[in-house]
Amino acid sequence: MATWRRDGRLTGGQRLLCAGVAGALSLSLTAPLELATVLAQVGARRGRARGPWAEGLRVWRAEGPRALWKGNAVACLRLFPCSAVQLAAYRKFVMLFTDDLGHISQWRSIMAGSLAGMVSTVVTYPTDLIKTRLTVQNLLEPSYRGIFHAFSTVYQQEGFLALYRGVSLTVLGALPFSAGSLLVYMNLERIWNGPRDRFSLRQNFANVCLAAAVTQTLSFPFDTVRRNMQAQSPCLPHRGGVDVHFSGAVDCFRQIVKAQGVLALWNGLTPNLLKIVPYFGVMFGTFEFCKRICLYQNGYTVSPLSYQLTPGVDQSLKPQELREFKKFFKTRQLKSKKPTL
Repeated sequence: MATWRRDGRLTGGQRLLCAGVAGALSLSLTAPLELATVLAQVGARRGRARGPWAEGLRVWRAEGPRALWKGNAVACLRLFPCSAVQLAAYRKFVMLFTDDLGHISQWRSIMAGSLAGMVSTVVTYPTDLIKTRLTVQNLLEPSYRGIFHAFSTVYQQEGFLALYRGVSLTVLGALPFSAGSLLVYMNLERIWNGPRDRFSLRQNFANVCLAAAVTQTLSFPFDTVRRNMQAQSPCLPHRGGVDVHFSGAVDCFRQIVKAQGVLALWNGLTPNLLKIVPYFGVMFGTFEFCKRICLYQNGYTVSPLSYQLTPGVDQSLKPQELREFKKFFKTRQLKSKKPTL
């Protein structure tokens, strides 16, 4: 059994800000690998040198170094609404899955996280589609001048439902994602030869990377089909540059396998796996740094560069309670210093 807990010394806004800054920085640093992944999924220019480095070098030479970060702006912008929706949905699912004692099994916790991720992805799905369109377009001959122009163009030319093209793959991809998370969790003690409650920070970081690698590998075919459906459009040159043409999700699966083989469903997996360690490393490091700053501002620590606790401060108090306590204590001190007749 596991209990769902969070650091009550941070406000909801602070947690969201820390997660947003950490996510934006990690996305920006690994954006070239994300670009190589998407281009390999929707069409890696058959007949050219294959591999993430060759593809990135080709884009650099053809469109300039700025092209390596195509679509990263909208990816960063969608972090805050996506994180907010995911956090709210996760809390609702956890409350639904917890027992009367406030405990939740690891399987139900994984299911809550998967469902929350699925809900947030569906709600913010149009931004993901725009990200794919901006990523696959050629900056020398762009079809979209920016994020808002892409939104309005897709809506006017293809209709509102085009913004949700491929959203069904998000629901289907949640199943192997949950199965992979459970598979990793059930074997953690066997991998490290020790109990879960004694894992070090490095072991927990390795567990996150391992879980991400397994879950993304299992759900990658669904992501490949989703990217192809997002990129394809009759209104774009060469129908968006995709290698195969299809009429729906099932037909997309069939056409990819027919034209390129089953392994084509995992095109782009290598750069996707290569970005896992730097992505989560930067994310966790940035989140902890932002968290230290917030804890210092709230009065729980003596320095924004460490977790050294402030002497005499009750760490169980919430930020608002601690501020009220300090205000009350300061008022009492001022009253005691007033002169008496």
